[in-house]
Amino acid sequence: MTIELLLINLDHVGIAVRDLDGSLALFEKLYGVSPMHRDRVESQGVEEAMLAVGGSFVQLLQPTTDDSPVGRFLRKRGEGMHHLAFAVADLEAALRHLISEGVRVIDEEPRIGGQGKRIAFVHPAAFGGTLIELVESP
Repeated sequence: MTIELLLINLDHVGIAVRDLDGSLALFEKLYGVSPMHRDRVESQGVEEAMLAVGGSFVQLLQPTTDDSPVGRFLRKRGEGMHHLAFAVADLEAALRHLISEGVRVIDEEPRIGGQGKRIAFVHPAAFGGTLIELVESP
């Protein structure tokens, strides 16, 4: 695999919110975009909504518990950008590449995220303090 082929596209920007319904209403009022998908991901402790914007998405994330990663993020930093997610063709290959480069990953193996997509997170310490999610569509 060549490094140029590692990232295909910006899949989505994840934004942590306290009130998903209120945030969806405000987003629609301000930008005219309604959610195309809404999901509860118990394994991550979130309720999420995906809003299509051009060729990517905005993902609004409301924690279902205070001790979930998004719940802790909100408590520590407040509402705002939680992560950037990039689409990859081969999640295992992308993880192997990153690990071989000494990158600190949160997930050494893919897991299932919203919409049944396989995902893995790269630790914020790996690049500019930004949490990165890698997404492989089923």
